[in-house]
Amino acid sequence: NGKPVKLSDLKGKYVVLEWTNEGCPFVQKHYKSGNMQGLQKEFTGKDVAWITVFSSRVGAQGHVDAEGAKKFQADFKTASTAMVLDDAGTIGKLYDAKTTPNMFVVDPAGKLIYAGAIDSKPTANPADIKTAVNYVNQAVGEALSGKPVSQPASTPYGCSIKYAS
Repeated sequence: NGKPVKLSDLKGKYVVLEWTNEGCPFVQKHYKSGNMQGLQKEFTGKDVAWITVFSSRVGAQGHVDAEGAKKFQADFKTASTAMVLDDAGTIGKLYDAKTTPNMFVVDPAGKLIYAGAIDSKPTANPADIKTAVNYVNQAVGEALSGKPVSQPASTPYGCSIKYAS
């Protein structure tokens, strides 16, 4: 919506950063099933900020402009706190985001407490969601309960992010 988003403005909150690409079958697994939106709604309802990031370069598969991001939001009925356009890949490279989806959780002090895959089943099959360990749900749930995150990292899976050179 043309407004800058700064992580420093969210200090004091847990923040989930989600890299996405609508054309990626691994992203589609989680959006077409409603899994991603369910997590977004659950955690934003608990005062967790959820930032969806688009880091594909202009002209590459997965790139969206502001109107494309709004369409993505409307088509999938997302519940993100904000959607961020990162055409240059600046944010993605800072976090070393590799795939879509690639997930990160930041605690209220600004410390990265989880980085990796959304879940334990690196497939594009929505049926696998039911039997997967959802690492984001686990990390945020543990953190909100005052517990240490039992699995602070995993290997992300999905489509590669099409960064600008």
